[in-house]
Amino acid sequence: MSEKVEIRWHGRGGQGTVTAAKVLADACLSGGRHVQAFPEYGPERAGAPLRAFNRISDKTIRMHCPVLNPSIVGIVDATLIDAIDVTGGALDDAVFVVNSSKDAAEIRKKLGVKDTQKVFAVDASKIAIESFGRAMPNSPMLGAIVKATGIVEMDVLLEDVKKSFGKKFSQKIIDGNLEAVNRGYGEVHEG
Repeated sequence: MSEKVEIRWHGRGGQGTVTAAKVLADACLSGGRHVQAFPEYGPERAGAPLRAFNRISDKTIRMHCPVLNPSIVGIVDATLIDAIDVTGGALDDAVFVVNSSKDAAEIRKKLGVKDTQKVFAVDASKIAIESFGRAMPNSPMLGAIVKATGIVEMDVLLEDVKKSFGKKFSQKIIDGNLEAVNRGYGEVHEG
């Protein structure tokens, strides 16, 4: 992995997008890297589009602005592809991970990305419903991003999911989220 990675997440309020950015930052911090995780909200309501950002580096991070040129783009809600420019500013070798039941090759065409950019798809909403009964795609998206990018070791991510979710949820919900992370990792596919 490169010395510095910048991630831009696109989602809607209530999907756990901001939580996913924070959990990923915690996992990378546990893995010995310097991190940032921060949201950018429009109207703060369920269903409203939002962005969240991560910076992950081997060195101290001194920038404190939104991520303009991401190397990884996590699209938690595929309907945003038709509503906003989710590809804007992405690096020529960027990796896109999209929550969709569609094939990654079909998503690639819809995004209109360069041949040098990679596109992965995972049905994170379905996995979440089957794993813990709610359409909160953040946990499967975390697993998918780790598989697609190798940004952090899977066991480190799982440990941080346990820590983060253990503060607020029952063991049943924690176990469901761990299953969802593992399934996201196992079911993501490239197009």
